[in-house]
Amino acid sequence: MHIRVINPNTTVAMTEKIELSARAVAGPGTRLDAVTPALGPASIESHYDEALSVPGILTEVAAGERAGVEGYVIACFGDPGLDAARELASGPVVGIAEAAMHAAMLLGRGFSVVTTLDRTRGRAWELAARYGAGRACRGVYGCAIPVLELETDPDTVERVIAVGRAALERDDSDVIVLGCAGMADLCARVSAELGVPVVDGVAAATVFVQSLVTLGLRTSPRTEYATPPPKNYTGLLAGFTRPDLAGWSAGPD
Repeated sequence: MHIRVINPNTTVAMTEKIELSARAVAGPGTRLDAVTPALGPASIESHYDEALSVPGILTEVAAGERAGVEGYVIACFGDPGLDAARELASGPVVGIAEAAMHAAMLLGRGFSVVTTLDRTRGRAWELAARYGAGRACRGVYGCAIPVLELETDPDTVERVIAVGRAALERDDSDVIVLGCAGMADLCARVSAELGVPVVDGVAAATVFVQSLVTLGLRTSPRTEYATPPPKNYTGLLAGFTRPDLAGWSAGPD
């Protein structure tokens, strides 16, 4: 099978880290590619960033459809563009927050999320409610590290561990969910230090997509996720008008 992991930001170093996490769980029959959009923000830390990341995500999905990709992972914890990608893709699309929260609910009664900046906590709570994890999600905590500094800040691991330990005690949680794709490489160490399951959404989403493709399942096109009706887009979005893929295709000329 062919799976595409999309890093919604334009930082190649983060795409490489995401790819390592995804490849670690990819099955022997899985062809996996991790891609960096040509347009979008360098990191995603606001609603503004999320909104401007979506055209780049859809461009990569459209290109994947032309290349025969069978399933997609949206590798940002805000799950940006997830609904739109499902309208465009012929196979399943899974967001890493969605996957991580569902996995966490299989591992304990409650989980806590450790993310980057406090300003992203509201989005995580929103997604927990959407995914039916509102009662299981007992807390969301920022560790005051910007996304692009996760790799360079020497205190990253220790800070994530400290925030995670405090979250477990405060929330009486059983599981920690890492709330950023840029934290993917911290999973094993944080779990060893805290003594509880720690879920990386990149790995979880990759396994979920593989499983759905293996089962022959895809997003239902019956109602909301049907292919969008073709229409004209103007200005910078003019390239998203072209009706290539089953009536509609995203991507600049």
